Amino acid sequence: MGKRYRIARRGRPGEKARVPTLPPVVYEDESLIAFDKPSGLLIAPDRWDKTKVNLMDLVHEKMGHGVANVHRIDADTSGLVLCAKTKPALDFLSGQFQSKTVRKIYETITVGLPPQDEFSVDLVLKEDDAKPGRMCVVKKHGKASVTDFTVRARFPQPAGRPAFAHLECRPQTGRTHQIRVHLSATGTPILNDPFYGNDTPLLLSGLKRGYKGRDDERPLIARLALHAAGLTINHPVTREPLSIAAPLPQDFAVALKYLVKFARR
Repeated sequence: MGKRYRIARRGRPGEKARVPTLPPVVYEDESLIAFDKPSGLLIAPDRWDKTKVNLMDLVHEKMGHGVANVHRIDADTSGLVLCAKTKPALDFLSGQFQSKTVRKIYETITVGLPPQDEFSVDLVLKEDDAKPGRMCVVKKHGKASVTDFTVRARFPQPAGRPAFAHLECRPQTGRTHQIRVHLSATGTPILNDPFYGNDTPLLLSGLKRGYKGRDDERPLIARLALHAAGLTINHPVTREPLSIAAPLPQDFAVALKYLVKFARR
């Protein structure tokens, strides 16, 4: 587990100050720092609501404005976010993302079973004019996007129950919502994707025969089941390859645990 920085926030008169905590640091040296961001935390200030807590405001308050964000992941996605501590490091790292030489690994749980264990999706994407903030697939006038997928485990279910799968995702490009749109387009959307998925929950009662639990049962994982698990870059100082990993969050790990335990193979 990495370091945790605590940052005091001013509250209203008479209220105790909120103390947001920076996410765990999974790697840090003199040139860069990598955080394990939780799902729900914005990377940068929201376009419409500047009062929302975001990672870079917390970083700047604790570490100064010399620390800069190198790349972004969706607010709903958990996992690795890389920041540079110096301008030369920022330029060198940003160049790798722009030239698509960074190896990125994501893990996800899908609703439905992909037809193949190894497959790639290559689509042209653009922002959806009818739904600002979302992406759509087009034939032209968009940007190319490519993701390679490997099925790590399949969890078929008896008839009438939804099947699930655990996938490794390796995006070659970095378009907004890329992995989410790609999996939705193949008919196996990411679990709990409010934009491109469906309302299928992952419930223990749906996996375990003879389940006897609470009437107000909660899903095993209630947020977007997508985690930025790994990055491999060339270090800005040594120029040697550096791999950084973020462990699966507890809710994601618990969901996989029960899928392995109860879902039919």
